[in-house]
Amino acid sequence: MRFLTGLGVGAIVATTAAVVSEFAPKGKKNLCNAIVYSGVPAGSLMAAALAIVLLGAIGWRGLFMIGALPLVTLFPLAYFKMPESVVWLAARGRIAEARALAERIGIDMPKAAPQLAESMSDPIDGKASWAGLFTSYPLATFLLGLMSATGLMLVYSLNTWLPELMLRAGFNAQGSLSFLLVLNGGAVVGGLMGSKVADRFGAKPVVAACFALGALAILLLTAGFPLGILLAVVAVVGLGTSGTQTLIYGLVANFYRTNVRSAGVAWCAGFGRLGGVGGPILGGYLAGGGFALETIFYILASVAVLGGALTILVPSSKNNRRRSPADA
Repeated sequence: MRFLTGLGVGAIVATTAAVVSEFAPKGKKNLCNAIVYSGVPAGSLMAAALAIVLLGAIGWRGLFMIGALPLVTLFPLAYFKMPESVVWLAARGRIAEARALAERIGIDMPKAAPQLAESMSDPIDGKASWAGLFTSYPLATFLLGLMSATGLMLVYSLNTWLPELMLRAGFNAQGSLSFLLVLNGGAVVGGLMGSKVADRFGAKPVVAACFALGALAILLLTAGFPLGILLAVVAVVGLGTSGTQTLIYGLVANFYRTNVRSAGVAWCAGFGRLGGVGGPILGGYLAGGGFALETIFYILASVAVLGGALTILVPSSKNNRRRSPADA
């Protein structure tokens, strides 16, 4: 069951990032991705809030039933109301629909269908989908996958084990869940703010800076601050973990050219799930292995430093150096 859930989540992440990049106006691609993906930490925030209020009344099974509601609410709405992208319509000769959609959402109309279809298989642009992913972007694809795995390791280790770690620090159950709420609140706000900076200066330096900021904030959790300052530090940790992962999806979605974009985001989301699997395992090992609380935070901070180093090593995007006609 968990495998099927993870498979569904990974597929949603991959397709959503590609769709958002096709629909986003120029200069707002990272912001649009961040708005969409802020739903992930926002959902975690809502889950923590609901657990605080309802766990005693309806139990964990009731909370899981609430979590299943989007299947019967948002899924039908998306299926019947969400249009195909302008590029997809134009590539299939549906020019009138593509032009009307482009005017309605405020993006540029791509070239005519024959030229667009030719550009999708142009030898200059290289192979499409998975073949193009590993022939045109081998090093970048490897690094982006590792970067995503590192980010998700931090996200899932902290979202799973931060309440337990705060219990060990002397807080009660409701107080420890409050830290989880603040963590994800910081991820939502920080991810949105970081995306606006990324649209102006580029996503790569912003992601690297957010990893570094997250590492510093995790280290500061060991400083013994009073509660108010500690909550502010936890919010910055949210920016450096879940907020950074939101920015990573934006970076990846805009890194690849159109005919390999979906495969690139699918790789990033899928390979990154290895970190999503390893995060709770790492957190559980650290929390139950007799490690001092300070040591646990030092180790998690080093994971964030690794993520920042991987980000710096990612080469410049070919898509930025030479835009394909489909992106024009």
